[in-house]
Amino acid sequence: GDFSFATACLLANRKYGKNTQRDDIKSHQYIISFDPRDAADNGLTMEKAQALGLKFCSENFPGHPAIVCTHPDGHNHSGNIHVHIVIGSTRTREVERKPYMQKPRDWREGMKHSSTAQTMRHLRVEVMELCEGAGLYQIDLLNGSKERVSEAEYWARRRGQQKLDLANAAFAAAGQPPQQKKFETVKDILRKQISSVLYRATSFEDFSDRLLQQYGIAVKESRGRLSYLPSGRTKFIRAKHLGDKFDKAAVLATLQANAERKPKSQFKQDTIGKLIDIQSKMTEGKGIGYQRWLTKHNLKVMAQTVKLLQEKGLTDEDALNQRITELETKYHDSLAVVKDLEGRMKANKELRYQVAAYTSTKNITQQLKTAKRPAAFEEQHRAELTAYRVAAAYFKANNTTKLPSPKKLEAEYAQLASEKAKFYEQYKESKEELLKLKTAKQNVASFFREEEQTQQER
Repeated sequence: GDFSFATACLLANRKYGKNTQRDDIKSHQYIISFDPRDAADNGLTMEKAQALGLKFCSENFPGHPAIVCTHPDGHNHSGNIHVHIVIGSTRTREVERKPYMQKPRDWREGMKHSSTAQTMRHLRVEVMELCEGAGLYQIDLLNGSKERVSEAEYWARRRGQQKLDLANAAFAAAGQPPQQKKFETVKDILRKQISSVLYRATSFEDFSDRLLQQYGIAVKESRGRLSYLPSGRTKFIRAKHLGDKFDKAAVLATLQANAERKPKSQFKQDTIGKLIDIQSKMTEGKGIGYQRWLTKHNLKVMAQTVKLLQEKGLTDEDALNQRITELETKYHDSLAVVKDLEGRMKANKELRYQVAAYTSTKNITQQLKTAKRPAAFEEQHRAELTAYRVAAAYFKANNTTKLPSPKKLEAEYAQLASEKAKFYEQYKESKEELLKLKTAKQNVASFFREEEQTQQER
């Protein structure tokens, strides 16, 4: 237009009496971030991105003063071209009403722009179509992210990687290979561990058992949502903070798909089924054929139940209840021991890492004391000295006055792993038997309750 962006916004606000207060929303910013691969693979340039941004702005923000700027990269040096679109919040003319516009303020002259849920959905669709039309890479902006990374986690990754790079430089200077090249947050590790189990498990029980056995991760469900407790932590991490692929619906869908792919012959044959309430099922309008199938199913289940109780010598109700109580105690006690051992294994691993860092950089630290130019020496060996000081601070915080030998720590870790495996087997066995006996108890109660109803009807 004939005015600068700032002047156009000022004139619009004066004309319609908008944005007169300090806290009024005077502008809105939208960013279109293109895939880093688009430049090399699809010929995206700064000029093309700017043209796409101008097109998007004119089609989606008509009537608003606007400025469009394109950048070749961001602060994280990811290499992605991105476009900033900033619009004045006051609309200077009435525009054509679109399907997503709900109220007159969305198209009337002199009204302010509003980022409603409908507006945001429309803009996401427009971005996807813009990329598709230009032959660029695109992602699904309408559905959630399979792996969700918060801003706090993003910066934690960057800080962690910087520290890791310094530590690795110290190892390299000492002629030792780095133990880890890529820094991973607690959530990164948790995502990887859950994923490795998720694509092999065939039921939720199998899923939770594998997580605990392999990684010491506990999983719980509350109000239809899943949360995960990594080894060494006291607070659960909700699935929504990890990504949509880890929530209940996605997990159950994956487990079901896994079960359908797995041959039926691999399922356990010694499980106890549950009785089905025939009366309630028949009220749903099921036919006589279905009733016969239910009757046969329940007879088979009761035969399994009686056989189990006889084999265990638990046909007496008091004896059954006592055994269930014993198993519950054993289940919770063994689980607590497993979690404790996992925490000690993690502490052992951290101590081994710090001992290695300390011993490999100690010589450099001693050389600093006799260096003729300490400042220059410190700058030259910053990575090694940093690793040494981090390790020393760790020992001080943990009251470690005498460094244990690496061999002793490795032997201790092996012993802890052996104990963990033993107690995990106890946990697994007690849980398996506990579930069977609880199901058997429920089946017996359901059977006699159904018998009572039948006799009353007679």
